[in-house]
Amino acid sequence: MKLSQQQIAEFDTQGYLFLPNCFSEEEVAVLRSEAEKIYASNRQEVWRESSGAPRTAFAAHTYNEAYRLLGAHPRLIEPVEQLFGEPVYMHQFKINAKAAFDGAVWQWHQDYATWYEDDQMPEPRAMNIALFLAEANEFNGPLMFIPKSHRRGRLASGHDVTTTSYPLWTIDNETITRLVAEGGIVAPKGPPGSVLLFHGTLVHASGSNLTPWSRWIVYLSLNRCDNAIRRFKRPTWIANHDFTPIDMVADDALLQYARQRPSAAE
Repeated sequence: MKLSQQQIAEFDTQGYLFLPNCFSEEEVAVLRSEAEKIYASNRQEVWRESSGAPRTAFAAHTYNEAYRLLGAHPRLIEPVEQLFGEPVYMHQFKINAKAAFDGAVWQWHQDYATWYEDDQMPEPRAMNIALFLAEANEFNGPLMFIPKSHRRGRLASGHDVTTTSYPLWTIDNETITRLVAEGGIVAPKGPPGSVLLFHGTLVHASGSNLTPWSRWIVYLSLNRCDNAIRRFKRPTWIANHDFTPIDMVADDALLQYARQRPSAAE
């Protein structure tokens, strides 16, 4: 999937790009089914809220075939390689579950702050591309972005290890107030199958989910191969230690898997 010059310009200006309906209902259905199995497992890669509800599942592309295919899917890899002009590897892969009634907040932060502080990633030459597995609406804790904040580079942050089950390098309220006064806040919303691409230094957050509707999103954090991390204190299933360029699968690979897996014939 190639981006147009207009889309590239929008990404450069705003720091994000929203692309609705990139994956079919059939493709999303198999991913949701597999995510449910993963969330029900006791794997170390599955982290939970204090309530026990799933919060995130790391590295599903290393132990689940559907997510292996998604992690090498051209609709997700090509746009990032197009923007970088270089091959990329998978720095991090996660399925975030903003669970109905139990989904907690993600504080205001830049992903690159964590990649820099925890992993010693040299430059902000990594970014996220995300796939909605469920509708994101104004009620169920959608991602909130501060447009153009990526242009500020890496901002000062503090290590928050108490607010939620996931330690995060977060930005103080004074800085957020100033950034919002300059750029406002947007919350891209849309149906399952939509794709969201955003810069590694774009400031973002999400509120808690008080609704009966879970908000599930798969995130691929893709890094240029020449920008590999230098510190390895986090396990490879959180911050990948293998910098091999991604070898993309065929565009219909996930669809073929959905139609051929055993449960599809039952």
